[in-house]
Amino acid sequence: MPASFDDIQIGQVVSLGAAAVDPDVLAAFLIAFTPGWTADRGAPDAMVFAIWARLDAIAHTDWPQTKRLGVDALRWVRNPPAGELLRGRMTVMAKDPVGEGKGIVICQHDLLDEAGRLVFSCLTRGVFAR
Repeated sequence: MPASFDDIQIGQVVSLGAAAVDPDVLAAFLIAFTPGWTADRGAPDAMVFAIWARLDAIAHTDWPQTKRLGVDALRWVRNPPAGELLRGRMTVMAKDPVGEGKGIVICQHDLLDEAGRLVFSCLTRGVFAR
């Protein structure tokens, strides 16, 4: 990711990294958060969101993002099975300067499975330093 808001390009695609649906973590998640859901149905929506949130949190530690304003338009397309490797990507959709010191960046985030199929997507709005 570029060093500042002004270097970010609309249409730019950034990798968020990858994470597998760990079978042990899936089992623990089901017990703790989704009683009644069985592992043969794949990772529940809440776990898919948690995987994306972790990839996003790790990826943006080096970005000039100072605040996340919102996560909108969440879509769950499928529930990946245990062992599935998920890849995250972010596409810059729009940006708007707000004064001399910051700007707002709107991005689409996608989680894709090993076959490249969409698993989850959302839109984010964040404040980035200029």
